[in-house]
Amino acid sequence: MRRPRAVLAMDRRSQDWLVTAQGVAQLAQLVDLDPQEVLTEFDSRRARELLGQAEVMITSWGCPRIDHRVLQMAPALRAVFHAAGTVKSHLTDEVWERGIRVVSAADAVAVPVAEFTLAAILFANKRVLASSRMYCAEHSLDVRARLPRNTGNVDRRVGLIGASRVGRRVAALLEPFDLTVIMADPYLDPEDAARMGVEVVPLEELLRSCDVVSLHAPSTPATRHMIGREELRLIKDGATLINTARGALVDQDALVDELVTGRLDAVLDVTDPEPLPADSPLYTLPNVLLTPHVSGAFNPAEAGRQLDLVIAELERYLGGLPLMHEVTPSSLGVIA
Repeated sequence: MRRPRAVLAMDRRSQDWLVTAQGVAQLAQLVDLDPQEVLTEFDSRRARELLGQAEVMITSWGCPRIDHRVLQMAPALRAVFHAAGTVKSHLTDEVWERGIRVVSAADAVAVPVAEFTLAAILFANKRVLASSRMYCAEHSLDVRARLPRNTGNVDRRVGLIGASRVGRRVAALLEPFDLTVIMADPYLDPEDAARMGVEVVPLEELLRSCDVVSLHAPSTPATRHMIGREELRLIKDGATLINTARGALVDQDALVDELVTGRLDAVLDVTDPEPLPADSPLYTLPNVLLTPHVSGAFNPAEAGRQLDLVIAELERYLGGLPLMHEVTPSSLGVIA
């Protein structure tokens, strides 16, 4: 098998997590690269030299933007393998216009996000936020008697907004539980929903009827503030809103207004902006569980899944086989 010249481009944290001895050994069987030379910029003489030789670029978080100027320095570039999720932050349209193949490890990124979401859903239905608050304030087991009678994960309705990679994984993880799972996505047909074991419903119906509403839509101009003031008012009292997708999906000012009333709970791993201003009420509201965008891969072991996916796709690319995780121009409008 031929070994094309390759170059790594990512930030230092990604390098520490991904460029391990095991990963380098696997890559060395497929491509010719120097694992000590990881590009964090494309302006130095050495960066230009490496770009000029590379057929394959392996990128991850923190990769500099690959635009027309960079592509001119990389005339031999034929494929970009992104060992992370979205490619929109560092790839421009010129990449596809030049016929360069693009692979994303978004499927691997989706695994820990879905696991985090599963935990959030099960905790939400068990009223963990409320019971913890009450117990810490009153120091008495008697608080259990004041929890809603339907506390628990039996016969509750969970609504997933977006049949994305994460949304689909969450639906699969929820299968063993005695929950009703419904999904809203304008691109999801009933047959596909049936294969997932969920019912597809209009967004308004999902918001009105669910005990937990979990967001899994991509962040695009069309989905910005898709959950606005009117949509939040539709969510029934006592429900929990979970966002592990992107903060821009929700009108945050409207969300704060609803949460201040105590009518809803929220589990927010993403916000808009990130981080929040120091005076944001979301830091202190008792009905909000706020985490610093940690639902995705946040350690070398989880990030290693992403490199494993890239290595498998590299093998397919070099063997002339169809790529399983290719990002095409037609998919850009509906993916994160």
